[in-house]
Amino acid sequence: MISVVGHTATDHIFLVQNLPERHHSTFILDHKIYYGGGAANIAAGIATLGEEAELVSAVGDDFAGSDYDLWLDELSVKKRFFVVDNARTASCYLYNDESGDQITFFEWGASSEFSNLEAPALDFVHMATADPEFNVHVAEKSDFASFDPGQDLIRYSKEQLESILGNIDVLFANQHEVRDMCAMMGIRKDDLIGMVPLAVFTMSGDGSVLFEGGDVHRIPAINVELADPTGAGDAYRAGFLSAYRRGYVPLTCCKVGTVAASFVVEKVGCQTNLPDWERMKARYSEYFGVL
Repeated sequence: MISVVGHTATDHIFLVQNLPERHHSTFILDHKIYYGGGAANIAAGIATLGEEAELVSAVGDDFAGSDYDLWLDELSVKKRFFVVDNARTASCYLYNDESGDQITFFEWGASSEFSNLEAPALDFVHMATADPEFNVHVAEKSDFASFDPGQDLIRYSKEQLESILGNIDVLFANQHEVRDMCAMMGIRKDDLIGMVPLAVFTMSGDGSVLFEGGDVHRIPAINVELADPTGAGDAYRAGFLSAYRRGYVPLTCCKVGTVAASFVVEKVGCQTNLPDWERMKARYSEYFGVL
């Protein structure tokens, strides 16, 4: 089973003509509500790909019996939920402009309770966006762990990042997070790569790069019609971890992640167009050969 630690949230996705500068405004062209939260997106992606997934998350007392709760049941995602009374489940507000740039505002809500919870010991875990100290203890207790800082990177101290990086097997990050982690710890990119056994850095339309034991592998992105970039990184991690759990080598896992992400960006919403293994495998064969 793959456990995923972090946020379960409701996504409010807006389309605007442009992202305004400070003290300026813009028009909202579209606004829709979807299921989201980095950890929940990854768990849903893993379950859809056919692997057993457990979501370790904090939710408000508004969540039980909700459409989102029933959706996770439909996907057979196991729920290790900490229910917080008199709190709302987290919400995420994402603003995308017509050129594909994005800015995000996140309301933690019930997720703030992570800081008061005892971290579980897990066999195979991915730590998504969540409370930094909680993730530190998850990494310390787990047998296999991967990590992506996401938008919560700004909440980490240098010491917390160093602790997590010293206790994980795979680091996932986009190019902006790589730059910010290096700045926060006062190190170079090569130093960051050297701190972990595997590093996977995603670069939007330029694909991704796998760093493994001194070797560098570049994986191209799959060119599809982009409807919404939200959730692409989560789908990538779901694909990678599902393939890794099935015994594929890291480079193949990156390719599976790339294919999974290509489906998600074709529709608006992080969980709207998740592929199952057979759909993923057919597209994989088209672009990368037989899986």
